Amino acid sequence: MADRSRLATVILGVAILLAVALVAVAINPGLLPTGEYERTTVDILDAETDETLASVTVRVADTRSKRYTGLSDTDSLGANEGMLFVHAEEGEYAYVMREMAFPLDIVFVDSEGTITAIHHAQLPSEGTSGGDLTRYRGRGQYVLEVPYNYTVERGIEVGDRLRIDGEWRSGGDG
Repeated sequence: MADRSRLATVILGVAILLAVALVAVAINPGLLPTGEYERTTVDILDAETDETLASVTVRVADTRSKRYTGLSDTDSLGANEGMLFVHAEEGEYAYVMREMAFPLDIVFVDSEGTITAIHHAQLPSEGTSGGDLTRYRGRGQYVLEVPYNYTVERGIEVGDRLRIDGEWRSGGDG
């Protein structure tokens, strides 16, 4: 009888541990491994002239876990590197600088590839808790993160368009 009681206690303990783990992941999806990011190229086109203002090689964050982690595990970006966040549909989204090592430009892009908002996001003050992080808000289906002031240096503005290669295609011809 003691063996059955011990087995029941172990099973109950494992069940409780699994339940706690599931709740932790539900609250913080960044706890799950994100896997490898696929890469593609994003061209940014001037709204008036159709001139290519920049070409960015991006890592694609197209799952909830990858979008949650974002560039948090990255020490820096090269001059023409970034991350493209892909949402299933256009909507209102807010992005934060969680556990970031460097400032960014955060560019919101609608489902047609048109830039709807650009934020120049500084690093939060040391010790800023998650609830106190600045929320950079915008409307779009895509969010492009590039090095800080990248948009200023290349003359990228609201209304310009992104052309995204690959299965995440939006706007433009390609």
